[in-house]
Amino acid sequence: MMQVISLLLENKPGALMRVTGLLTQRGYNIESLTVARTHDPELSRMTIVVDVDAALRQQVIKQMNRLINVLQATDLTDLPAVVRELVLVRIRTTMESRTAVLKEAEIFGGRVVDSSTEGYAIEATGDPEKLNEFVDVMRSYGEIEVTRSGALAIGLEAKKLRLQPPVPTKAVTAQKV
Repeated sequence: MMQVISLLLENKPGALMRVTGLLTQRGYNIESLTVARTHDPELSRMTIVVDVDAALRQQVIKQMNRLINVLQATDLTDLPAVVRELVLVRIRTTMESRTAVLKEAEIFGGRVVDSSTEGYAIEATGDPEKLNEFVDVMRSYGEIEVTRSGALAIGLEAKKLRLQPPVPTKAVTAQKV
C-alpha cells in the first residue's frame, strides 16, 4: 500500500541520504520524493510516497522520527491532507487535433506553457490519479513526453499546524513609534 509521509527536517548535508537510506535498507521502493526549503532557510519539507505494507506503516514513522536531522515525520496516508503533483507534457500533434488537445487540457485544468508548430507543452496539477488520466488522454492525440514532479502533501489537521504570530510590517512598526 502506498504511504504518504511528510517530514520536517534540518536543511543540512546528509539529511536526505539518511531518510532514503532507511527506506532502501528495509527494501521499500520510493515511488516519489520531493524536498525543498521551507520559509525558514534552516528547515526543509520532504514528501515521500513509498510502497509499505500497512502493518509496518507506524514502524516506518517511528524509525524516521529517530533519525538525525528529522524534526517531525507524519503519516498523511489516512489523515485529512492535500496531495498534489505537477506534470509537464510535451505533445506532438497534427494541426487538426490541436483544438481538441487544448479543450482536453482545459478540462483537466492544464495550461499551455509553450507552443510550436509541432505541438504544445502543457502543465497540469492535481492528485496523481487525475494526472494519470490526463496523460492517457494526451497520449491518444499524438506522441508525448512526460515529466512529473512527485507528490507534494500538506496535512490539514489543526493540531499539526505550528502557527506563529504574523511578522510585523514596517508600517505597523512605524505607527507604534
